[in-house]
Amino acid sequence: MFDPEKFKTRKALVIGAGKSGVACANLLAAHGFSVLLSDEKKRAELKERLKALSGKVRVEAGGHTAAPLNCGFAVKSPGMTHANPLIKALKKKKIPVFSEIEIALAFSRAGSFLAVTGTNGKTTTTTLLGEIMAAALRPRGRALVCGNVGIPAAEAAPKARPGDAVVMEVSSYQLEDSSGLKPDAACVLNVTPDHLDHHGGMAAYVKAKEKVFSSQDAEGCCVFNYEDKVCRALARRCPSKVLYFSSRRSGGRLAAWAAGGKLLFRAGGKVFALKPPDLPGAHNLENALCAGLMALHCGAPPAALKKVFAAFKGVEHRIEPAGAVRGVAFVNDSKGTNVDSTVVALKALGAKKNIWLILGGQGKGLPYAPLIPLIKKSVKGVLTIGADAPKIEAELAGAAPVITAGTMETACREILQLADRGDLALFSPACASFDQFKDFEDRGRKFKAFVRTLGAK
Repeated sequence: MFDPEKFKTRKALVIGAGKSGVACANLLAAHGFSVLLSDEKKRAELKERLKALSGKVRVEAGGHTAAPLNCGFAVKSPGMTHANPLIKALKKKKIPVFSEIEIALAFSRAGSFLAVTGTNGKTTTTTLLGEIMAAALRPRGRALVCGNVGIPAAEAAPKARPGDAVVMEVSSYQLEDSSGLKPDAACVLNVTPDHLDHHGGMAAYVKAKEKVFSSQDAEGCCVFNYEDKVCRALARRCPSKVLYFSSRRSGGRLAAWAAGGKLLFRAGGKVFALKPPDLPGAHNLENALCAGLMALHCGAPPAALKKVFAAFKGVEHRIEPAGAVRGVAFVNDSKGTNVDSTVVALKALGAKKNIWLILGGQGKGLPYAPLIPLIKKSVKGVLTIGADAPKIEAELAGAAPVITAGTMETACREILQLADRGDLALFSPACASFDQFKDFEDRGRKFKAFVRTLGAK
């Protein structure tokens, strides 16, 4: 774990001028460190990002020079792989490389730290957990939600006071570079293949997820999905208190489960039932069970869970209603950046065969075959966009009619020509967005804006 006192006389290198990189550079500079921010992109491309950068930070753009190798420690952009030449050179010189979340937590005075990871459901669970903790701590304390949800940890966590909680979504990218993380409550929602090109395989991906709990002690807890076999295997290696939840079975060794339309929690020797949030799909029951268990471990009363569950309406870009046009309901699931996310969306919405599914983008090298049974059950037609369209079309041939649309806008227009009133247009790409969009948020917002345009016409 990063120790500011140990490194206070050493020059800091921050690699990558993304949101988290700029926030981290500003944080270190504010604490008296000499900071170099280095990015391969040209300065003109970084113009908007650098507007938020402290004037105390030196910047090199357009490629990495020899200067980074004269620094005493480095903070790496989470998207950068360990095969990157600069990272390899830093390691060869035995220059320590930290994650942004380690730096952020080193300067945080938060009373509690809660960390959420998993392949799918992280953002919904983190947002819900943040609202529960905010309700539980109010009026004397706050919940600061940050990390992979879009607010850099280095921007939010250092603002926390002893009466506050830091609630952080942590990705495998962030975890692989971290050591010594010690959340008061952690979770692993599920683990299915994702980001394997970055990590180099499933074993390394699972190992990264394990870091969310590997430095905990008996005072902490980690919440696991009992229905996920990888989670059960990870739980056997967990040094903290293991709490299981399930949406498919009840009682036994479970600390929380779903039954009879209610969520049941075992806490303080008692079992109490709550009405779940009004969100579609079994996955959202799991998200709520997990968030509730983590909050209860950190002292939230059942009344806080009840209040938040009753009001919670979900998060942007995750099975989000985007409006209706001529009787066709459009659904924004731009956060569906892998096949398993799209499986979840189809299970949540596919009660009957009335879905037109928009798929495609920058593929992750994984098969699309897991979609076939759900497509056969619930999908009238698949419309492909983006770079991975040819692979999708080849692998899904015969499951449903497949139309090459090329772009999201063309796909939406095609659906309006083909769909019947009461049909759903589901934008759940199962791919990353970077071939045609800045990120999944940009993709989702452009989808919603285009649907509004269609509605206006």
